[in-house]
Amino acid sequence: MTETTHVTSCPLNCWDVCGLKVTVNEGKVVRVDGDEHHPITKGNICGRGRMLKERVNAKERLLYPLKKVNGQFVRISWEEALDDIAGKMRKLKEQFGPTAVLHSHDYANNGLLKNLDRRFFNCYGGATELIGSLCWGAGIEAQTWDFGNAYSHAPEDIDNSRHIVIWGRNVARTNMHLFERLLAAKKRGATIVVIDPLFGPTARIADQYVCIKPGMDAFLAMGIMKELLRLGLEDRAFIKQHTIGFDDVKQLLQTISLAEIERHTGVSRDQMTKLARLYGDRPTATYLGLGMQRYANGGNTIRWIDALVAASGNVGIPGGGANFGNLQVGECFDKAALTLPERKTASRTWTMMKQGEEILRADDPPIGMVIVTCGNPLAQVPNTNLMKKAFASIETVVVFEQFMTDTAAMADYVLPVAASFEEEDVYCSSMYHAYLNYGPKLVDPPGEAKPDLWIWTELAKRLGFGDDFAYTREQFLAMALRPLEHHGITLKRLKTEHRVLLPVEPVPWRDRRFQTPSGKYEFTSTIAKKKGMDGRLQIMYPAESEESNPALAAKYPYRLLTIHPLRSNHSQHYPLIPALQTVRIEVAADVAAAKGLADGDRARVYNDRGSLVGTVKVLDGAYPGTINIDEGQWGVFGGPVNVLTSDLESDNGCGSALYDCLVNIEKVTSEAK
Repeated sequence: MTETTHVTSCPLNCWDVCGLKVTVNEGKVVRVDGDEHHPITKGNICGRGRMLKERVNAKERLLYPLKKVNGQFVRISWEEALDDIAGKMRKLKEQFGPTAVLHSHDYANNGLLKNLDRRFFNCYGGATELIGSLCWGAGIEAQTWDFGNAYSHAPEDIDNSRHIVIWGRNVARTNMHLFERLLAAKKRGATIVVIDPLFGPTARIADQYVCIKPGMDAFLAMGIMKELLRLGLEDRAFIKQHTIGFDDVKQLLQTISLAEIERHTGVSRDQMTKLARLYGDRPTATYLGLGMQRYANGGNTIRWIDALVAASGNVGIPGGGANFGNLQVGECFDKAALTLPERKTASRTWTMMKQGEEILRADDPPIGMVIVTCGNPLAQVPNTNLMKKAFASIETVVVFEQFMTDTAAMADYVLPVAASFEEEDVYCSSMYHAYLNYGPKLVDPPGEAKPDLWIWTELAKRLGFGDDFAYTREQFLAMALRPLEHHGITLKRLKTEHRVLLPVEPVPWRDRRFQTPSGKYEFTSTIAKKKGMDGRLQIMYPAESEESNPALAAKYPYRLLTIHPLRSNHSQHYPLIPALQTVRIEVAADVAAAKGLADGDRARVYNDRGSLVGTVKVLDGAYPGTINIDEGQWGVFGGPVNVLTSDLESDNGCGSALYDCLVNIEKVTSEAK
């Protein structure tokens, strides 16, 4: 059989959603390359995308349904697995109602048809659902309070920027095509500023690197704004005509001095003055990262940076923007047609961060079953030890998976599912560019693995609503794409052209019409007030900090960061890359000096929630007192780092506080923990 090459898309939940060219030979994926014709990604893809070939072909793939009997997994038929699960769901619903079932999910695959899990549970009558996000929830809610929504500028709009501020976004590791645009912008003379506690590849290309104390980014925004106002560089016309609540901001800024801000951030007044001049010399684009909103003060942090961007007149102009998420992309589809929300008869919601705690205390009704899809919560959800206790308390745990992850290993039923290139779908980014990419089915799943949709359909038949799933994948896709037809975007066109630009605004808020209740940018949020919260910007510290909890900081004096791994999308690729299968503890130079640590030493990082042993690497340029351990590591390889992290929610209740974590560290000479 001759080789065939197909244009498709990367399905990983990432900023870039790259165009791919996948070569197939005798029913097997033999090569994954970049699609040089993709307008944004232009043939360049990262190692995570290339690893999809190894992932789809891995000998470790799960091939058959498994049931745990006397603590051991045994192979069973699909019929037995589906009958068992449907029978248990039927009994739970009859006895307690549908919310006795928890659907625990995340975003391992961003295919549009992954939304059909919500169709299944809505037709079931509802379920206990997770809201908020481990990843970006605090920031999305914060921008919703400020702008009414979270929209970003088109990638090419950076060509209009005089200055570019990369604030807490690890671009070289997580957004490589923005990194390429930064190099081009630097070449044409734009100023690049990187604000980050860790000095990395993006900082190396910057004209100015600002090393900031973790969790204190809001204070830096306050300091810059104080200087902006002192220098008279604010956009007074924009503030007067298109915003509300700026007097609240000015009043609060008077209560904190630049000396205090210097002490909190580790950033000098001179640097703040330079940044104020840079913001006043618009257009200045700001690209916000996800890490700095993963604190108990995370929403407030994003709101302060938004406020700086707005006050300096960098909202709604080419080359500007407070670029965080780009939810306009997802708004293009008819997701209600896919998910049938009107079919839900009961509902209970918990935040994704608190699911362990909520499982353990639920009694009205108790959780009798959890179904896990598109995620690995026992590695990725904070406070791993509490999550293990919670999952162990549930009578039936069902996991849709491709590999025997930490979560699958705790399951009662493991259902093998199709991987990348084994099912048809369409893909887009909710964070960066607005191209919709077609992903055809290229190969068959191995063994008896099945697409998620097949499983939902079979369960629906057994539970009495099979007619709601009596559609082909093409019909479901056409259903979701229907609002785009008047723009000339159809599934047929998408299949022919491989990718289509969605009809979104490349410069959000250009018309100065915001989606807030007032129709203006809101420095003081009406939405927050309607939710019973103070809508004003705050002076707020991380929950685990010297300022908020000095006793805890004395016991655990170092701040732990848990950034994304370079070669794995969260926990997905760890079993396939031997070099990743050890815990690496990266420490700032002052921590190494204080604890007598050197490269290659073994050390234990610990707090009241747990401990982790790994190999030390001393980091140059890291903010003093910081430690980093990449997230995603599997338990079998010594992880996960979330044995250390807190399940606190962000200030606005919609995000995690994964980075709001104090630890201590000690050198060890054995593996004893």
